[in-house]
Amino acid sequence: MYRLIILILALCALPGHAQERTPAPDNAALYFISPADGATLSNPITVRFGLNNMGVAPAGIKYDDTGHHHLLVDTELPSLDFPIINDENHLHFGKGQTEATLELAPGEHTLQLLLGDFAHIPHEPAVMSERITITVE
Repeated sequence: MYRLIILILALCALPGHAQERTPAPDNAALYFISPADGATLSNPITVRFGLNNMGVAPAGIKYDDTGHHHLLVDTELPSLDFPIINDENHLHFGKGQTEATLELAPGEHTLQLLLGDFAHIPHEPAVMSERITITVE
């Protein structure tokens, strides 16, 4: 029986298996301070993140009602049951940053914020902004 329990615990820790999500207050709100939806901008672009009814803590630090920002650029929401990947479309701000400066190719782009817990897993319920569209000249 002991070996079975160890095996189950090991399998749950492997990538590809859904992980427990950290609770978030129902009234938490994540939003863009700037830019505004529909804005036309020139590089470099400063994106400022707003968060109500929760706090910001660096990745790896586990406090109730906190998380850190992830900026989704030109992509759909990832699975909410797994850690958010880190690539050119899923930008991590694990030091607790509340703004970012980006260089984007000319054209139309979508941006969305998603809060992750200490382990980069979205909260339950997910704390995310509306998706906005900007145009870069």
